[in-house]
Amino acid sequence: MTDVTPTLHLTVQHPRPGFAIATIVGDVDVQTAPTLRSGVLEIIQQGHPRLALDLAQVGFCDSAGLSVIIGIWHAAQAAGGSLSLAAVPDRMLRMLSMTGVDSFLPVHATTADVADSPPTSASW
Repeated sequence: MTDVTPTLHLTVQHPRPGFAIATIVGDVDVQTAPTLRSGVLEIIQQGHPRLALDLAQVGFCDSAGLSVIIGIWHAAQAAGGSLSLAAVPDRMLRMLSMTGVDSFLPVHATTADVADSPPTSASW
């Protein structure tokens, strides 16, 4: 039996008031999704309701991870903000497209693209 230790690292940058970039490193799955949820909800509660998730270093995302991302989007909207995804890996892009999540959650090539874009107010 292989011992698997779930790890997910979250780092945050605050390039300007009310806006945060959260960089996620690791897999976003049933074991790490609660860590992501609590970490990002704390960012929103600290007064950064407009945020971007930098997913360039996410190796895997399952349905639990997708559910958490949708929940984070709802929380950001409820706080008067928005959520955008940046540097999304190809596999995850396919999942977002197949589930229709990409129709309401903006996807950008880089975090700089998110910072330069106007806030969105899409609802689902």
